[in-house]
Amino acid sequence: MSTPGALHGLKVLELGTLIAGPFCTRLLAEFGAEVIKIESPEGDPIRQWRVLHEGNSLWWSVQSRNKKSVAVNMKDARGRDLVRRLALEADVIVENYRPGVLEKWGLGPAELIRERPSLVFVRLSGYGQTGPMKDLPGFGAVGESMGGMRYVSGHPDRPPVRIGISIGDSLAALHGAFGAMVALRHRDATGGKACGQGQVVDVALYEAVFNMMESLVPEYDLAGVVRERTGGALPGIVPSNTYTCGDGANVVIAGNGDAIFKRLMLAMGRDDLAHDAGLATNDGRVPRTAEIDAAIGAWTVARGIDEVLTTLKAADVPVSKIYSVADMFADPQFLARRMIEQHRLADGTPIKLPAVTPKLSVTPGGTQWLGPRLGEHTRDVLGALGLSEGEMGTLFAEGVVVEKPAPG
Repeated sequence: MSTPGALHGLKVLELGTLIAGPFCTRLLAEFGAEVIKIESPEGDPIRQWRVLHEGNSLWWSVQSRNKKSVAVNMKDARGRDLVRRLALEADVIVENYRPGVLEKWGLGPAELIRERPSLVFVRLSGYGQTGPMKDLPGFGAVGESMGGMRYVSGHPDRPPVRIGISIGDSLAALHGAFGAMVALRHRDATGGKACGQGQVVDVALYEAVFNMMESLVPEYDLAGVVRERTGGALPGIVPSNTYTCGDGANVVIAGNGDAIFKRLMLAMGRDDLAHDAGLATNDGRVPRTAEIDAAIGAWTVARGIDEVLTTLKAADVPVSKIYSVADMFADPQFLARRMIEQHRLADGTPIKLPAVTPKLSVTPGGTQWLGPRLGEHTRDVLGALGLSEGEMGTLFAEGVVVEKPAPG
């Protein structure tokens, strides 16, 4: 990172595992916040998720980049006391335990904010901190289902499908990071770190998904419309769909603007549709969706993906091949924007990671280090907290805190 980052000086304590909480703090760490991640002596389970290298998750490398790992046994009262002391030095706490767990440990927001009134406490959970379902377990898949996303995902003649990533958790994380920034803005406007007003940011996974559902609610309320699954099409906005090319590649064509639709039809050699007065506006095209999609599909299937892309880009029609990760690695736009970063794992193995986004012109984010070893920063953080070598030695010897030795 060439600059300290816009969030330099912000101290964040992460009390979370897996996806929602850690992705929230990852965003803050990427822009300069000091994120201290509290892990159990066994480590965050995501360390063992998906594809592994030398026993470690490749996902971990990016999910916990720029974070400090402190491994603490919070079942031990001494461990909880250490976390409490760290919490009272933090600007922001991010947690995704089930509601009530931190309260049982004396680490809930009511108690901590009473001692540190400027503290911002971000809570991510399946159903939020209130309501009849608050105590139930709720992972991202549940939030996607309850929030409405799963219902509209897939083809109309098949059961709903899962989007290929943990989108519910990630959407909650984005809402959590945004909520933290809003709460910090209020804190700074009311006196800052010393005497400003802190607050709780309560993010429910299902509500984060629900917040993305566009016009779902008013359409049902006033028109009685229940949005259904439509495959690759964008319902009510025509044409916008996925089409198959002659070489088997799939392409997304968004010709739903009135002028764009005309350019698309002319590029396809369908002057009859381009000059059809009934198709000049979207409200006329919607009843003839099947006809339009059939015309576009017949045109694409007679051509390879390269010809389709070249022709439609020349006509200024929004179009894209559906990218795999292999496509991204070779794509000139990804490369020009430096969206693939080169790094090395602790054992020296080269590894590429996604670059930080969004891009800021003055205080850009960046990668300072990859996901740390379990407890890699325990000694440094506890030393900064004021513990002596003797005190730390006792805690290490008795398993209250741990650190995994460096490789080699």
